[in-house]
Amino acid sequence: MSPLNQHLKQNKKGEIFLDKGLHAPCFILVRPQMAENIGMAARAMMNCGIFELRLVAPRESPTDEKALSASSGADVILHQARVFETLSEAVSDLTFLVATTARARDMEKKVLTAEETMPFLAQQIGNGEKVGILFGCERTGLLNDELALADNLLTIPLNPAHTSLNLSQAVLLIGYEWLKASRKPIIEIEQLQPLQASKEELIQLFERFDQVLNEYGYYRWPLKKPRMRRNLNNIFIKACLTKQEVRTLHGVLNTLTHK
Repeated sequence: MSPLNQHLKQNKKGEIFLDKGLHAPCFILVRPQMAENIGMAARAMMNCGIFELRLVAPRESPTDEKALSASSGADVILHQARVFETLSEAVSDLTFLVATTARARDMEKKVLTAEETMPFLAQQIGNGEKVGILFGCERTGLLNDELALADNLLTIPLNPAHTSLNLSQAVLLIGYEWLKASRKPIIEIEQLQPLQASKEELIQLFERFDQVLNEYGYYRWPLKKPRMRRNLNNIFIKACLTKQEVRTLHGVLNTLTHK
């Protein structure tokens, strides 16, 4: 059996399904607009041995006939793709998130190439972390508030005069770098490291922190509020908070609000 197909299993009814023990990043498509692009993205994922697809507010279903046709045999990914209404729901169980972007953004985040990113992600996964990679919609890419949830940004160095990629092309290029990195021996890292906070835990902390700041009148300039919120959230993201640290910060907020 091909190494890329060893995670495909068959039940007694002859139905093909994915082995739940698979260790690879999940790919998250945010607001994809065309069924054909979803199908071609699934095809690129299957090429590179990546099988977990999540969709946020897609315009069309992943099992649309056009998507299945464009997947060219990767329909098992489409049938088991998970659909979410919001990005927060889609990433809630993840502990490390990378977002793809072709443009320089006004936020202080580490920007790496796919080649630089994938060995680190392989190491994270080897240490038991749940990792995801975000892709924006075909027309606008990812919004700043969506990028703010990511730990790192990922870019593909292309001709500066023309950096536009089709969604499935971006998935294939990044997936191929994952395939190369996953075939290399993963350096073992020290065990018993503190458990990283999930995105769901961080989002809950953001929301509570934001509520307290609202109550104490921190946001005095309404027009600047979105950017101020993103900057504050980025501070927490860059800190790589553990579960215990998140609980500690909730305790600090408890004390402040009780006063």
